[in-house]
Amino acid sequence: MTTPEPIVRRMVKSFVRGIAFVFILPVYLTFWLQSLVVGRDRALEGHSELLSLLPGLTGQYARRAFLACVLDECHSSAAICFGVLFSKAGARVGANVYIGPRCHIGLVTIERDALLAAGVHATSGARTHGTDDPSRPIRDQEGAVTRVRIGAGAWIGSAAIVMNDVGAGTVVGAGAVVTKPLPDGVVAAGVPARVIRDRASGSRLPGE
Repeated sequence: MTTPEPIVRRMVKSFVRGIAFVFILPVYLTFWLQSLVVGRDRALEGHSELLSLLPGLTGQYARRAFLACVLDECHSSAAICFGVLFSKAGARVGANVYIGPRCHIGLVTIERDALLAAGVHATSGARTHGTDDPSRPIRDQEGAVTRVRIGAGAWIGSAAIVMNDVGAGTVVGAGAVVTKPLPDGVVAAGVPARVIRDRASGSRLPGE
């Protein structure tokens, strides 16, 4: 039988979520109007920067309420900390996801129970800028935006850069740079990130 305390907590959380939604309505309205002119992604950048500056639980509830309205998905149980910036409205944030302070998130799907430590950069793929023509400025060369997936239950260490898929339950060491897909259930570290062991067996694996 469900005890009274969890029921009360759920009611309080639902009430606070409702207040947060009312609080962000003016921000959402300006986002919607701006998106008609410059597009969803450009509008998201500025509004994400604004809401990223709200501290504590107030900021977490406000960011989550706003992002639930403007991203492809943002679950009501996700925790999005101070200083987190989103640049792509197509991003998806699953249930019980934790995104630590000062993370930057592009076109990324973060599946349920994944954890991102402070300062993680999850980009919109590995080729967001074109670099093939040395005679032209990089800013003038067309890049390729691709969706990156961070699997369920993955843990991404502080200051890691994720430019490719990370498998479910995989641990990425602090400061690692993920340039190639990582399989499920491994530990990877380094620049570029390489698989160093299997989590289930504990056995060391050759680098990929």
